[in-house]
Amino acid sequence: MAVPFPDPASETDPAARLLAEAAPGDNVPPLSVSQLSAAIKRTVEDGFARVRVRGELSGAKRAASGHFYAALKDDNALIDMVMWKGQAARLAFRPEDGIEVIATGKLTTYPGRSKYQLVVDTLEVAGEGALMLLFEKLKARLGAEGLFDVERKQELPRLPRIIGVVTSPTGAVIRDILHRLADRFPTHVIVWPVLVQGDGAAAQVAHAIRGFDAIEPGGAVPRPDLVIVARGGGSIEDLWAFNEEVVVRAIADCRIPTISAVGHETDTTLADYAADRRAPTPTAAAEMAVPVRAELQELLATWNGRMIGAANRQQGLWAERLTALARHLPRREALYAPQRQRLDDSGDRLDRSQRQRLAVIAERLATRGASLRPALLARRWDRDRARLEGLGRLLDSLDPRALLSRGYAMVRDAGGAIVTTAARARDTGHLRLQFADGEVPVTIAGSDVPPPAPSTPRPARKPPAPPPKRGQGELF
Repeated sequence: MAVPFPDPASETDPAARLLAEAAPGDNVPPLSVSQLSAAIKRTVEDGFARVRVRGELSGAKRAASGHFYAALKDDNALIDMVMWKGQAARLAFRPEDGIEVIATGKLTTYPGRSKYQLVVDTLEVAGEGALMLLFEKLKARLGAEGLFDVERKQELPRLPRIIGVVTSPTGAVIRDILHRLADRFPTHVIVWPVLVQGDGAAAQVAHAIRGFDAIEPGGAVPRPDLVIVARGGGSIEDLWAFNEEVVVRAIADCRIPTISAVGHETDTTLADYAADRRAPTPTAAAEMAVPVRAELQELLATWNGRMIGAANRQQGLWAERLTALARHLPRREALYAPQRQRLDDSGDRLDRSQRQRLAVIAERLATRGASLRPALLARRWDRDRARLEGLGRLLDSLDPRALLSRGYAMVRDAGGAIVTTAARARDTGHLRLQFADGEVPVTIAGSDVPPPAPSTPRPARKPPAPPPKRGQGELF
């Protein structure tokens, strides 16, 4: 449908004027958009410089810069909020959609979008009901990750040598734990002091748990065999540090078995779900950690007595059985008699077999020796005779007296010793010259020594006659 142009006659209407003109009596100057936005900003900030607003979080998100953005709403209205990085880092809980909170801050505008928003300094959960809702939401989210699964639970050590305790160093909790441990089973305890309530408590508790877990075995500080995270009773707000995600994850990641003993028996925290064992009180945690030493000693004594009694009964039973079996055994003489008879029979057979074998060998030797003896003895006789004749000829050739028959003489002194040099002959004075047929005494001229009496001449040695040949003769 076509839009008609305005009637020229209507130009007299002020609302239809083309150019802006100041009307008579008008004292309101025109403002720029920035001027108006700034005026609105001052008015809003001056009028709402400090406000506390209760509402339900919606669209909660944390930007990469660290700032936190969300909206507060109720049944009829909604207002945006922002929490800058510094304040958001100090939040005692993780804000999520659906949590009713009380935000404290100031109202301001955002001229770039013609919006107003609440700049929050502190953000608190609005009452225990809202806090319980936050508890259930966090429990559901961490449980979905498997942090509370039974399969993750570790067995507690039977007799821990060292126990690490994460708690306040000045409260009654640590005194109760130490006293109970001393009564039951004195054990070495290492206390890691932390805040258990208020700002920074959750971070300190998580740091202590991870610190114990980071201790290496064999170092200067002994590594605990068991860790107890403990705190006394209080309201849900007082115990909230043990519901913080950082604490729950530290307990779930700890490789050391952990006991959670936070609050009284009716109090429940997320740390209880993540720990390997939950104790209703810190004193009960000490009772879970160690047994009663006196009971162990009594139990050991009972087991020792039972073991000795069982051993004695078994030994007596074995002795009875052995005696009963021994009655059925044959006597020693009865066992040895067959073996002795067998030994005698074997000895007789051995003796007879040896005599028979010797008789066979003797007969065989006599038979073979009769054929071999004459030829062997004849050959050996001829060989020995030839050797003897050769030795006789050699002896004759070496006998000096054999040379005397060829004109040689042997010179001796008075004592019969052979003289081999002229100087010796002159010194001796009297000599004996032996020829083949006798001796002749000789005196050296000028010698005063009387001559010796003549001796009977020694006949020359005749060569031995060859032995007569003879037959075999008798062997035996």
